[in-house]
Amino acid sequence: MGNRLVRSYLVVAVSAAVGFLAVPDGSTLQVVWQVTCGWLAAAMIVVGVRRRRPAAPLTWWLIALGVAGNSSGILVERLLLLVQDEPNYPSPADIAYLSLYPAVAAALFLLVRRRAPYRDWSSLVDATTLTTGMGLLAWIFLIKPAASDESIGLLGHVASVAYPVGDIVLLAMTVRLMLSGSGRDISFRLLCAALLSFLTGDAAWAVVNQFGWEPGPAAHRVLADIFLVGYLLFAAAAVHPSVRSLARVAEPRSGRISRPLLAALTVASLIGPALLALEALRHQVTDGLAIAIGCSTLFMLVVTRMSQLIRQLDTQAEKVRELAVTDELTGLPNRRAWNTELPRTIERVRRTGDPLTVAVLDLDRFKQFNDAYGHPVGDRLLKEAAVAWQDQLRTADHLARYGGEEFVVMLPDATVGEAHEIIDRMRLATPLGQSFSAGLALWNGSESSDALVARADAALYDAKHEGRNRILEARPEPAVV
Repeated sequence: MGNRLVRSYLVVAVSAAVGFLAVPDGSTLQVVWQVTCGWLAAAMIVVGVRRRRPAAPLTWWLIALGVAGNSSGILVERLLLLVQDEPNYPSPADIAYLSLYPAVAAALFLLVRRRAPYRDWSSLVDATTLTTGMGLLAWIFLIKPAASDESIGLLGHVASVAYPVGDIVLLAMTVRLMLSGSGRDISFRLLCAALLSFLTGDAAWAVVNQFGWEPGPAAHRVLADIFLVGYLLFAAAAVHPSVRSLARVAEPRSGRISRPLLAALTVASLIGPALLALEALRHQVTDGLAIAIGCSTLFMLVVTRMSQLIRQLDTQAEKVRELAVTDELTGLPNRRAWNTELPRTIERVRRTGDPLTVAVLDLDRFKQFNDAYGHPVGDRLLKEAAVAWQDQLRTADHLARYGGEEFVVMLPDATVGEAHEIIDRMRLATPLGQSFSAGLALWNGSESSDALVARADAALYDAKHEGRNRILEARPEPAVV
């Protein structure tokens, strides 16, 4: 039933959008067609809420209200034209048209809060940057001219300014939605397409009005059809089965800036300088203050975004450094970290004269254990052993994974006898009924770190040959004077 509903609606929606292009421009049929498409979309959104039961139904009720109100404005405007040759501005039709903006903006706000309840400052900065650039354009070409038109009165000023302001708010919420996490199913894409369709239609009419063009019948139908497509896409998003997961919490998006987003941010950042250059070429800089404020805001947003990226790079670099010296399975320092720490400790005890003992230990019959119980259990043994052994060590001691089932322990300020006691406690604490063999070597005061580990390793192999599950001390190596 669900897929059949979607297929049936898509057939009707595509037929309605394409068929509208053949309807005579300015005819009563055209008005009926537009209003019917809007009301059909609103009704299908209600059906989608009833059938699909999305997680945030209020979002879709608000969108349905906005679509129904906006499309009703077409009918109201037509009825007013039948009664009056030139209806007053603003008229009830404008109230209906404008109802789309607060309703859909509120819906998007609720949806973004559901999808991204965490703090996503990078997305907020990106959305603000894009909106600021477009807002500067809207101020100079739409809002300021409308506010300064003395022929339309106070209510006319309010209505004229409300349209571009509504577009800016809708653009801000659309960008914020598109940047809200990584979950982007079909319903999400359809919803974004519907929003972009409305914004494209408003932008197209703004350009037409700005240049004083008179679109012909064919162009007028195409412009009107953009809004019909927006209506129908809203409904498609609501009836698609994936609408159930649309309001789920999405994974935070990566802080990286994609190439399309980088291009959009670049264009938005250059809008202010481009407007200033345009007015300078005309030898009439009339919006210097607005451009200065816009450029300053964009500059601060760019600096903020750069600081976010720098912090992100620092965090990632720190994680890379940690991963480079940390064993992924056990969380212990790895061989690279050991090869750095042991020479450093040797240099310290060379100055202080304190003893330093090194132990090399190896789990007994680990290969047989893996073969008998499987690699996941073998990994569990390594992880649990690392935790259990760490609990038996002193604060100054240093345990590292040397490779495979082999580990090394550095015991500063510990004689061979003291080290033997500590390592024996570790041996007895080995989990899952397992044991290990170990070799101990006391630094002779002159040998290198490699030589010290080699002596402990030789003692380990002697322990293995003598029957395992024991600790042997390496033969003393005379110091080189």
